[in-house]
Amino acid sequence: MFSPLLYSLFQTGCKPFRQLLIIPLTSLCLLTACDSSDDTSSEETVITVPDTEIETPVEEYNDTDFEASDWTDDTHSKSADANFDEVFADNEVKRLDVVVTEDRWTIMLNDMTDTYGTFGTTTNSNNLVDTDDNPIMVPADIYYEGKQWYRVGIRFKGNSSLQTSWQQGVLKLSFKLDFDEFEDYYPQIDNQRFYGFKKLSLKNNYDDESQLREKVAADVFKDAGLAVSHTAFYTLYIDHGDGPEYFGLYTLVEEVDDTVIDTQFSSDDGNLYKPEDDGATFIEGSFSEDSFEKKTNEDDEDWSDILALFDALHDDTATSDPVTWRENLEAIFDVDVFLKYLAVNGVIQNWDTYGLMPHNYYLYNDPDTNKLTWIPWDNNEALQTGKMGGALELNFSDLDSNSWPLIAKIYADDTYRERYNQYLSDVISDSYETNKMQAIYDSYSALIEPYATTELTGYSFLESANDFYQAVDDLSEHAESRTDAVIDYLNTQ
Repeated sequence: MFSPLLYSLFQTGCKPFRQLLIIPLTSLCLLTACDSSDDTSSEETVITVPDTEIETPVEEYNDTDFEASDWTDDTHSKSADANFDEVFADNEVKRLDVVVTEDRWTIMLNDMTDTYGTFGTTTNSNNLVDTDDNPIMVPADIYYEGKQWYRVGIRFKGNSSLQTSWQQGVLKLSFKLDFDEFEDYYPQIDNQRFYGFKKLSLKNNYDDESQLREKVAADVFKDAGLAVSHTAFYTLYIDHGDGPEYFGLYTLVEEVDDTVIDTQFSSDDGNLYKPEDDGATFIEGSFSEDSFEKKTNEDDEDWSDILALFDALHDDTATSDPVTWRENLEAIFDVDVFLKYLAVNGVIQNWDTYGLMPHNYYLYNDPDTNKLTWIPWDNNEALQTGKMGGALELNFSDLDSNSWPLIAKIYADDTYRERYNQYLSDVISDSYETNKMQAIYDSYSALIEPYATTELTGYSFLESANDFYQAVDDLSEHAESRTDAVIDYLNTQ
């Protein structure tokens, strides 16, 4: 294992370097060699995930005898306010190091194998595995800017992106970090925080050769005045027994059920839901408690706010008495926020969310207004025309109200449609103005280029550095095309 001092030296003096990876069955073993080439395809990398069974259950912890010597109130304590400037800087790529024991790393990989099959192998039917279980979480140490965070809970995270990456043989997987998950086993880390943050996600920028979409989409939502997670670029190194290995460029994402509702609303006491599956479509009669997983107030078995939204949305007065229908809907649902979200989401284009997919959003019952408020989530598939038939058109007239009623019914109302149209005009004039976006793409791509183009084969979704440059060019062209699309749509209204 590396000492904090040695990790500090790695962090301050070492850029991403070319590595030749040779991994035996019992462990992932790294041999490094310097190479001045930026072409990720110039070296062959063989990754073999261990299948050795670990006899000691992960629940047995024998590493409790340590002193949290790097602990300070500002960096580690729950009493500190979330330091967004430190953790979510926009003008630099920071570095995180994870140190996990070889046994615990193997447990994590074996758990993935049990769930998704052999690493680098697709399932027989090529269908995704349907599971409600999260990957196993284990304790690990985090190093940042010469400081250590102790026995942090880490696990792999994601759904289709996680298992697809695994089956493709790409070990650049997303991670969830929970800084006091194991405080019951390690009293030294009671209420441990990372500059005020309890939980964070490290997104692997799956299927995004630009590696910019997750961050830029969140920036656009934030610039438009919507509640959304902060994001930042980080390089990730993991030491699972043989020194730090470069896992690639990641996007660090603020967790909605941690500091988003705590800092972007007047109170975090409201119900927070992460909708998923059939009920998340808001089709009449589709409600189920399982479809609206509670992320706060979990012990309070009360979904009356969600049920009230279903009732108001599907009330027959939508056509016979639209004024009353709007009043009843707005009593429980922040329609204005939703319309603004629809406008931003429609301009940037995101196929992997409501309207095409029943997921990737949160609903928060804001205690200030007693209204359910829409919060976007998981934007790595945004800023492109999209897959699965492509993103929605800006005109929702043909959207089936029996499939996606929350959009279709609201858009069918003249008052709401006029407000949505105005938001579209606002978005292309401000938060997604073409020249502004192209300048953002130029700035961010220059920032991350040294790290994105030196990712290693087997730890990257890039086949070559040219893929990165082309993807950035595509984003710039997309920004211009979306302004044209909005103008064309508005001219028909």
